Amino acid sequence: MLSTQIAMLGHDAGHKQVARTRRGSYLLGILLGNLLVGLSFGWWIDKHNRHHAHPNHESLDPDVGSASLLVFLHGQGGERRGLARWFSHHQALLFFPVLLLEGLNLHIASIRALSNGTVQARWREGGLLAVHVGAFAAAPFLLLTPGQAVAFLAVHQAVFGFYMGCSFAPNHKGMPALSEQDERDYLRRQVLTSRNIRGGRLTGWLLGGLNYQVEHHLFPSMPRANLRRAQPVVQEFCAERGVRYLETGLLDSYGQVLRHLYAVTRTPVAPVAA
Repeated sequence: MLSTQIAMLGHDAGHKQVARTRRGSYLLGILLGNLLVGLSFGWWIDKHNRHHAHPNHESLDPDVGSASLLVFLHGQGGERRGLARWFSHHQALLFFPVLLLEGLNLHIASIRALSNGTVQARWREGGLLAVHVGAFAAAPFLLLTPGQAVAFLAVHQAVFGFYMGCSFAPNHKGMPALSEQDERDYLRRQVLTSRNIRGGRLTGWLLGGLNYQVEHHLFPSMPRANLRRAQPVVQEFCAERGVRYLETGLLDSYGQVLRHLYAVTRTPVAPVAA
C-alpha cells in the first residue's frame, strides 16, 4: 500500500504538480519512481503522456493498445487465436486475478525500456533501479528466513500490482473509443473517455486524486488538492455545451469495467454519445 502511494506521488511529480521547475519534478520523479518503487520514471513519462494525449485511442493510447493482455476496445481481439483468444473470452472473470501480476509487468517494462533506448538517461535511471532492486531484495533475506523473504516479496508485488490496477481501472476502462470528430475536440477527447468516482477525502487519498479523472485530464498539471475545486466549474461548463460528464461510485465503476470487458468481445461496436 505504501509503495503504491509513493508511486502516486511519482505520478504527480511526472505531471509537474509538485515542484516549480522541470528539473525539480524530474529529480523528485526518479527518486520516488526508480529508487523507492523500482519503476523507470522516464519510461512511465513517455507512456503516460501518450495516454493523456489520446485516451482510449486504439493505436495511440498505450494503455489500451492491441499489445495489451486484455481487450478494452471493440474489434481488438478478433485476430487472437488459441490461449490468447480463450483468455480474451474470459477476461471479465480473470481481470482482478491478472492485476496481481501487474506490479511484475511494470517492473519488466521498465527494464525493457532501459535496454531498448526508450529512456534517455539510462545509466542514471538504471543505477537507481539497481540500488532499489539490491536493497529491496536483500533486506527481507537479512531479516527473515528464506521462505518468509520469498513470501514477503511475492505478496508485496501482488498487493502493489492489485492496488495500482484497482486505482487506474475505474478511470477509463469501459469508456468509449471516440469518433474522428470527437478525437479532434480536446474537451470531448478528455471528458468522454474519463470517469469520475464519487467519494470524500478517503476516496481521494486511496485513489491518489484520480477520482477526479475528468478534471485531471483537462488540467494535468493541476495539483490533486485543487481538482475538487475545479469540478463544479467543469461540470457546469460541460452541461452548458451538452457534453456528457460521468461520475459514479467506486464499486459501480468496477461493475461497469467488468461488464464492458465481458461485452467487448461479444457485441458489435456501439457508437459514442456526447
